[in-house]
Amino acid sequence: MFPGDIVDAMMAQDPEQRLDRPTIERELGLDAPLIIQYGRWLGVVPQMDSSLSGVLQGNLGGSWRRGNTVIELLGMAWPVTLELGLMALIIAQLIALPVGVYSALRQDKWGDYLGRSFAILCISIPSFWLGTMIILFPAIWWGYMPSIMIVHFTEDPIGNLRMFIVPAIVLGMSISGMTMRMTRTMMLEVMGQDYIRTAWAKGLGERVVVMRHALKNALIPVVTLIAIYMPVLLGGAVIVEQIFCLSGLGRLELTALLYRDEPVIRGVTLIFTVILVLVNLIVDLTYAYLDPRVHYK
Repeated sequence: MFPGDIVDAMMAQDPEQRLDRPTIERELGLDAPLIIQYGRWLGVVPQMDSSLSGVLQGNLGGSWRRGNTVIELLGMAWPVTLELGLMALIIAQLIALPVGVYSALRQDKWGDYLGRSFAILCISIPSFWLGTMIILFPAIWWGYMPSIMIVHFTEDPIGNLRMFIVPAIVLGMSISGMTMRMTRTMMLEVMGQDYIRTAWAKGLGERVVVMRHALKNALIPVVTLIAIYMPVLLGGAVIVEQIFCLSGLGRLELTALLYRDEPVIRGVTLIFTVILVLVNLIVDLTYAYLDPRVHYK
């Protein structure tokens, strides 16, 4: 839907106009119908050199702008997005679960009101706005700007965590709010069950009742919510990586969109799709651990 395409960009970079549009389209394979282009990308339709080479053969093509293969670009970018996503998910749960449980145990008290207000705040604040403010105000007040050079964990673990912690918090805040509300709702429902009242009647302490009997059963819908919000996490990574200059899959996708680099766009989208499928599979397998009634044969 963007105006222009890769052919316009390549012709603009050719001041002598040595190549015309039909020639470029023929070299890139864009002169074929979309269904043929898709078949070539998959590897079920022969390429222009009559060879089968595509996704099914482990070949995602090459970048039209950079000259690297898509697999090389993905190999350089995926560790950054993986670390950012995992840290954001962990931070979101570290914030959401304690606040949600505490809010449920202190229903309609000041702790509950504060917890619910904090959840609404997390839901309402866009990650791109929060990230921009975190960069803008320290730069104005103290002249501080975060590093734009990637620090690998193997080289400097502390520096690596210092670089990722703020973007991870910004990204995690966007999904922690809904998780807080779901945790509170499910804890209130579980705490009203007969087996919980039996546990109280047996004289068990609050910690044992909550952690051993209530929380595990309340986590089943919460785990499902994490899978539902995985697209939000991946979509947020695109913006957060751009704001904090992190060279991950999100920034690679955004750069490819700006330059109309279609092979890279397709490659990153494929990886995001595979991640979503795997996360949903892991969530389904987790049900068997959380709920003894669930069995897989």
